Amino acid sequence: MQKFERRKFLAILLVAGLLFAGTFLAACQMGQEEAEDAALSVLAETRLVVGGQSVGVKMDVSGVLVVGLEEIETEDGDRINPGLDAGLQLGDRILEIDGLSVNSPEEVQKAVNARHKRVKMTVKRGDQMLTVSITPVKAAADGRFKIGVWVRDRTAGLGTLTYYDPSSGGFGALGHAITDPDTSDILTVEKGVLLRSSVESVKQGEAGDPGEIRGVFYEADEPIGEMTINTAKGIFGTMTDPAENPFYPEPIPIGTAKEGKAYILCTLEGDTIEQFEIDIAKVNRRRISDVKNMVVKVTDPDLLEKTGGIVQG
Repeated sequence: MQKFERRKFLAILLVAGLLFAGTFLAACQMGQEEAEDAALSVLAETRLVVGGQSVGVKMDVSGVLVVGLEEIETEDGDRINPGLDAGLQLGDRILEIDGLSVNSPEEVQKAVNARHKRVKMTVKRGDQMLTVSITPVKAAADGRFKIGVWVRDRTAGLGTLTYYDPSSGGFGALGHAITDPDTSDILTVEKGVLLRSSVESVKQGEAGDPGEIRGVFYEADEPIGEMTINTAKGIFGTMTDPAENPFYPEPIPIGTAKEGKAYILCTLEGDTIEQFEIDIAKVNRRRISDVKNMVVKVTDPDLLEKTGGIVQG
């Protein structure tokens, strides 16, 4: 009976966003509840390898993301912020400068310095495509032409694999989006990879601070998967190396959420998966497409001792 309960209540439910997608598209003329019921019928036949493995995530974003705006002191002693004056905002994604694609801070700097004059930028703001004209200024500090913006082109971190689909090679991980730490915007994937990782330490969670898992990547030149989608419900893509789980070596069917005792799998030391007991305190039985559908309480004393509760990663 215990074995059955574990299989039934494993928390694979965070992967629902991706698996529902095809059904929702096919049922676009149906109501919300009808579409979600149809999705559940598809999920009932899906078998997945359970996750819990620690994975490294490296992601290049599309274009460069504006994460800061600053004043530039000119040779005349004036302080000017050309980017702000032109209407750039935090979270904007610069895709092109005068028709040339830019994908790194170095390319932005090179394009601006090569012109020394007004430039036109193609910028994506949310779902909008904009054209922004900016006149660079010469900085007194180093004599270089600048537009007063800080940009980022990539991100990296540690996370937990949610599932692996042996029938397609697909995977889901994290259960939440990768966002820019400065703007909280969901980053658009240009190129992303999964890497093997090892957990080195855990910063314990406290009230108001979820803590985090810390670790290192290894074999960076041999990725184990390619990431293609970054969504509010997690990251998704295809694995080149099949995932294995010692607790559940065979794929198991996806279950529906039920309040009560359940188990989660995660890696808190090295690359060893562990299983811990939790309690599903509340389940939102409708609006499956919402980002959060369960209230979960950590009850396992070993997990509480190691993490203090919920930790990021």
